[in-house]
Amino acid sequence: MSIIPTPAQAMELVGRYNKEEFHLHHAKTVGWVLGCLAQSHDPGREAFWQAVGILHDIDFEQWPEEHCKKAQTLLEELNIDPTMIHAVVSHAWGLCSDVEPESLMEKYLFAADELTGLIGAAALMRPTGFEGMETKSVMKKFKDKKFAAGCSRDVISQGAQMLGLTVQELVGEVLPAMQSMPQEWP
Repeated sequence: MSIIPTPAQAMELVGRYNKEEFHLHHAKTVGWVLGCLAQSHDPGREAFWQAVGILHDIDFEQWPEEHCKKAQTLLEELNIDPTMIHAVVSHAWGLCSDVEPESLMEKYLFAADELTGLIGAAALMRPTGFEGMETKSVMKKFKDKKFAAGCSRDVISQGAQMLGLTVQELVGEVLPAMQSMPQEWP
């Protein structure tokens, strides 16, 4: 019988393989955002979505050259639910994985992974952080290719397209989720 970790258990697993605060914060952020998105898109499965978001980069800090491949091995060895493993591996489709996002959760993970980085960078540039941030200000940063250049606009756009959304609509869903994230979580 496979294991479906809770968000707290997923965070504990991520902490086994990641020590840098940036990676731990990114795991928490993507997990939080997916949990929030599940509230409206897959009610009752918020914890599942959140755990997947937390686990998505479990291998990145130690094995960046084997990203997603090593995650699959680690998660299989831990007897994690195959649906979760598929979602984790699919989040880097076309980059370092040939596993295409299929479910709604996987498509949101694909799109939100990069977008949370862009929105987070935009918040760091504001004296009020996330407070008062609006979709239109994120869209200005999205159009500025020099801003947070490591956040792939192509992946964000491709993810929005997979979801049948515009980038602006996607930002309109992800931004409020990020704004609702507690300072200390879990």
